[in-house]
Amino acid sequence: MALDIATAEKALRNERENLVHQLDELGAVESGDLKADLDFGESFADAAAATAERTEVLGVVDSLKHQLDDVDRALAHIAAGTYGTCDNCGKQIGADRMQFRPASVLCVDCKSQANS
Repeated sequence: MALDIATAEKALRNERENLVHQLDELGAVESGDLKADLDFGESFADAAAATAERTEVLGVVDSLKHQLDDVDRALAHIAAGTYGTCDNCGKQIGADRMQFRPASVLCVDCKSQANS
């Protein structure tokens, strides 16, 4: 199976738009840019439940920002003509992996080693 870069780029741009929308819904985007911190207001931190909810929202925002970074890195690889090449070992990333996760910048072996 060959790697279809045009399809991958379209999927990545759609994913990027979705991630930015989710971050905006959580109040993590201001004037089109990601905020460094979220403002929950003075009354929000009054109760333990509110603090727990704030922690959960911050965790979701952090996860979405990491996903957005991955998508942006993959789009940069497309622009540079290096899409589908592992950042770590330089080998081609399998087309199945790229189809399953277009934002991949590591081959399965290197990703497995990174998670060990």
